[in-house]
Amino acid sequence: MCTPAVPLPYRHLGAPAGKFAPAPEPLPVPVYDNHTHFDFGEHAVPLADALDAAQAAGVAGAVQVGCDLASSRFTVAAVDADPRVLGAVAIHPNDAPALAAAGALEAALAQIDALAAHPRIRAIGETGLDFFRTGADGIADQRHSFRRHIDIAKRRGLALQIHDRDAHADVVRTLAEEGAPDTVVFHCYSGDADLARTCNANGWYMSFSGTVTFKNARNLRDSLALADPALLLVETDAPFLTPHPFRGRSNASYMVPYTVRAMAELLGRDVAGLASQLNANTHAVYGSWA
Repeated sequence: MCTPAVPLPYRHLGAPAGKFAPAPEPLPVPVYDNHTHFDFGEHAVPLADALDAAQAAGVAGAVQVGCDLASSRFTVAAVDADPRVLGAVAIHPNDAPALAAAGALEAALAQIDALAAHPRIRAIGETGLDFFRTGADGIADQRHSFRRHIDIAKRRGLALQIHDRDAHADVVRTLAEEGAPDTVVFHCYSGDADLARTCNANGWYMSFSGTVTFKNARNLRDSLALADPALLLVETDAPFLTPHPFRGRSNASYMVPYTVRAMAELLGRDVAGLASQLNANTHAVYGSWA
């Protein structure tokens, strides 16, 4: 039984008053949370309750994402525990240098490869490059790990979920050098208009989180306006990146509708039409939840 730490809006499940945003108005067409971490957070509740809260808001399911061996094993347990969950497994780029220094990176990558054989693991991620938290001495190990993850995704025919922080040009260059998998997702899209044009040209998906609602996120709104609608996804990255006006509170899959409605407003689209597009795009990336 998976019992992860999941923030929820309901006090009867142990959420303290003021800690979480209220449940949003349900979406008219269901969507999916394309990237979340059910095993992170402060309040342990049954996985099914977290998904019930999301489903009540019009979020039909979620992609649970691993960042290390422990969370990747949790991901496999979660996809077995509830049919509303699909999974992604990987070693986070910020963890690669320490593993390499300990002589444990290759063994960890081999275990990720083995976990990826599960039929409900549909992506390798989150992997990529992060030049914000990792110093220059760790970049080579990050790049090596990223290349190995690209290889796993290609061999297994899985999508690649990319973590890209302050490394846009290097991520694009690495994908070009290695040959990108058929399906690439820039999780928690953080690029500018130039990266959006690159994604459009290559058919790479852009997954927008609550950051698109932040007042200082002009680059994200410019990118959203340019993005091919067929390449749009939505996610929470919960428990992080809670959308405006609830910044400072814990995020969770039930909050996806706040971001969807903000995206619809920014794009001048009706909510139902955008939700239908996001639903179709999600299935194009990950396949069926059934």
